[in-house]
Amino acid sequence: MNKELTPDLICFSHLRWNFVYQRPQHLLTRFSTKYRVFYIEEPLFHAENSFLNVAQPSDSLWVVVPHLQNGLSEEAIISTQQELLSGLFNEMNINSYWFWYYTPMALPIGNFFKPQWIVYDCMDELSSFKFAPDALKEREKDLLQKADIVFTGGMSLYEAKKDSHGNIYPFPSSIDKAHFEKARTISDEPRDQISIPHPRLGYYGVIDERMNLSLLQEVAEKKPDWNMIIIGPVVKIDPETLPKLSNIHYLGGKSYDELPAYLGGWDIAVIPFVLDESTRFISPTKTPEYLAGGKPVISTSIKDVVHPYGDQKLVHIADTADEFIIAATTELEKEKEKKNLWIIETDTFLSANSWDKTWTRMMEIITKIEESHKVVNNSKHEAYV
Repeated sequence: MNKELTPDLICFSHLRWNFVYQRPQHLLTRFSTKYRVFYIEEPLFHAENSFLNVAQPSDSLWVVVPHLQNGLSEEAIISTQQELLSGLFNEMNINSYWFWYYTPMALPIGNFFKPQWIVYDCMDELSSFKFAPDALKEREKDLLQKADIVFTGGMSLYEAKKDSHGNIYPFPSSIDKAHFEKARTISDEPRDQISIPHPRLGYYGVIDERMNLSLLQEVAEKKPDWNMIIIGPVVKIDPETLPKLSNIHYLGGKSYDELPAYLGGWDIAVIPFVLDESTRFISPTKTPEYLAGGKPVISTSIKDVVHPYGDQKLVHIADTADEFIIAATTELEKEKEKKNLWIIETDTFLSANSWDKTWTRMMEIITKIEESHKVVNNSKHEAYV
């Protein structure tokens, strides 16, 4: 497909491209097969002179990081980014384009430009997260008014937002099933995990205010012969608050490519999130990923995990340490025949779920908007002929 004949996709995101590989990376790498994609991160403040750092991690995809001077006013922060992006548009011949927002906080920057259409992929209720900006809710209201299409990262978030926009669609977390299925046949253990005794209960993902640290600690204390493996970066919380027990192992952040090797060595995968406003609308991508790896899963009663995974008996739901221990004991003692039957049921359920299918369905919706804009533009052109 000739990308020169299609508009460019400009994405504004609160997430660093190289932080944790998740929804934005899965979707935008697929969009880059049709469009040139420019992924605009939030600014870093330290430079003597403001500039853009532009990297190209793959064909037709650029990651753009504004580096700004310290001490700029809020107005100057916005105007400087507008000026820098205008220069990028000129340099890269970005003339026809559309916007994809992950963060409403970028709206004042985007308002300077004239995109053909706007998509808001509301993957989380960001206003409920720790250190969320005070202006976020108001800017989201403005973004919902401007957006042509709204996607949500889960069903509960869709239910909360569905009355705020007339063209909104739920797209819960998907999987790259083939990638995580590698966990089923991993033979070589990672060096930092190989010496940890079984049974192993594992978690990978961001370690932040959403983690139920007291639950982890209580399970570890009650079952000292079980080992908890925790993989991921610690953000927004003091690392000193993490429970320090000999059977809890913090292995740090790992790349997306490394995750199946770690997952393959676990007996059980866990999602130990707190139940509060920060997790009320989340749809953890790790749920289907764990299942694709062939691992039994125990999760606290996150709504988008309970429905559908808990309802289908594919995931254990447990909110207390005793409930976690009962569920884990059940899995550790499960007969092989029952495990094989569960694998078949899980694979059947996951067969309809993939990032490729999610992207294809999104493209069908976006194509309708794209075609409608072509009709409008052609009509304008004919009016001047």
